[in-house]
Amino acid sequence: MNSWLQPVVRLGDLTRSFEQGGVRIDVLRGVNLQIMPGEIVALLGPSGSGKSTLLQAVGLLEGGFGGEIEISGIDASSLGSDGRTTVRREHLGFVYQFHHLLPDFNALENVVLPQLVAGTAKPVAEQRAEELLTALGLGHRLDHRPSQLSGGEQQRVAVARALANRPSLVLADEPTGNLDEATSERVLEQFLALVRGEGSAALVATHNERLAAKMDRVVRLHEGVLV
Repeated sequence: MNSWLQPVVRLGDLTRSFEQGGVRIDVLRGVNLQIMPGEIVALLGPSGSGKSTLLQAVGLLEGGFGGEIEISGIDASSLGSDGRTTVRREHLGFVYQFHHLLPDFNALENVVLPQLVAGTAKPVAEQRAEELLTALGLGHRLDHRPSQLSGGEQQRVAVARALANRPSLVLADEPTGNLDEATSERVLEQFLALVRGEGSAALVATHNERLAAKMDRVVRLHEGVLV
């Protein structure tokens, strides 16, 4: 199959349930979804609707899911811990509501480190990090630690880090939810522009209808299924 025609993500009847106080709670009840290369999809739903649980499934961050999960043509449903780690490292990037930057490292180093873990030579990793951060308007802040950066700047470093290893898919969980409205708009615009420029696909969980409208497609999570 032509790789361009192959979905970056394919979910088939994905389910996830929890036991709470002796009661079974069905968070995901047969989710079906395909995301194609380069496509940016907004995942809409109110708090508690299961958006984060769905992103955890696609990100292979924990087990306990039923159904099928395919990432870049790889059947990830039955992979063990090592296999999931390999798929995450080689195919996925993550942006969270909170930046989770390493406080003792500057902006450049925070973007270099995941590349070194993936086996990239340090000079190549540093050049890649500088290019990404400059594209996000942080070329003059490379040597600043997170505590010296604003909230919006910290989140842009997190975006650069997520894209550092050229993932097929970026997963973003309320990536601007911790920012004020004006900063949120700017960071999202830069995020979308960079993802599109890199040719990655993205699944972005949000409850913000206006931000979702800027993406290629919107899917809504309602009572555990996509509508």
